[in-house]
Amino acid sequence: MWAYNSVFYQIYPIGFCGAPYANDGICVSRILKIGEWADYLKELGVDAILLNPIFDSDNHGYDTRDFRTIDCRLGTNKDFADVCRTLHEHGIRIVLDGVFNHVGRGFWAFRDVQEKKWDSPYKDWFHISFDGNSCYDDGFWYEGWEGHYELVKLNLQNSTVTDYLLDCVRGWIEEFDIDGLRLDVAYSLDHNFMRSLRHFTTELKPDFALIGEVNMFEIAHSLHRQYGPDPWCIYRGKHLMNFVDNHDVTRLASILTNKEHIRPAYGLLMGMPGIPCLYYGSEWGEEGTKAPDNDYALRPCFDAPKPNDLTEFIEKLIAIRQLSDGLCNGGYRNVVLTNHQLIFERASEKERILVAINASGDHYTAYHGDLNGTVTELLSGNVVTLTGQFDMAPYSVNYLKF
Repeated sequence: MWAYNSVFYQIYPIGFCGAPYANDGICVSRILKIGEWADYLKELGVDAILLNPIFDSDNHGYDTRDFRTIDCRLGTNKDFADVCRTLHEHGIRIVLDGVFNHVGRGFWAFRDVQEKKWDSPYKDWFHISFDGNSCYDDGFWYEGWEGHYELVKLNLQNSTVTDYLLDCVRGWIEEFDIDGLRLDVAYSLDHNFMRSLRHFTTELKPDFALIGEVNMFEIAHSLHRQYGPDPWCIYRGKHLMNFVDNHDVTRLASILTNKEHIRPAYGLLMGMPGIPCLYYGSEWGEEGTKAPDNDYALRPCFDAPKPNDLTEFIEKLIAIRQLSDGLCNGGYRNVVLTNHQLIFERASEKERILVAINASGDHYTAYHGDLNGTVTELLSGNVVTLTGQFDMAPYSVNYLKF
């Protein structure tokens, strides 16, 4: 699967393109801006882009109105088709946010239920009771996603609903030639629907990717529990999408009080199991803090990329990872673990690499029986002979290839 060897770049289009947060009904071709960044993305080295919701919605994109039409704040279906063509020409695949668990109150079928109540042919598309009422005084109760009643939960056990969603996916593949879907709130989705989606997309496009995700800024014990060699490790052999920040959480550069920790964090992200995903702007250390009542600060609009030394470092990490079978597909094993240092092994049938991270401001010498032999340090290109120990500079990242 192509996604296993890819590095993703995540964009929240409504924010990235400078669209208004509420749908104003005015069509502006803002989404073309994504295509204008194609040269920069290619130079950065990413080979896949993850786009958060782009379809017609009430506000933030996850409250969908129509799965077949690009949100007018971003432009038209033709505009997005042009963007996809440009990205593909630059060797960048496109993965969309698959928001199948819920829709917005403005979703066309829910509006029909609001109008016709019992007589609506779409009343069974949702989890509705006409014996109650909603907080919006609709004259019926409905299930919202985790208590958010602006997000109306779809009934994915209704075959008419799932047939509609699958037909929408068919349209995205045929019209835009998308390469995959990231499954929003995958833990909430009906398993039968997910199996149908997998079978359906594979028939249409054999290399179509379906991706779950995990917020992986938890360190060594969690990595072993999730990806280690033991039979009980929960994600052993699986490729989940990993990130250090995204559109829902405070950016890494705002979380870390010591900015020297940013490089080790990205060294870990690119060295650990899974599919790494960068959030737009974080590759140059952009800050952004989640507010109690909105995520606007996390989803800014930039006039142009602002690459710096951190960007160059991440670019180098990306290039190393994409050429490494061990980093893309290898197993995981802890080698050295302290409060501030971590060395772990990524080994496949083709390659063995040790990833060494020092999050301390002090030099550290690690000792272990596995630290023996001649290795190439991939970031510097230096050849080093290990004799049971390895010296780690402050705040350092080293990828040691045997």
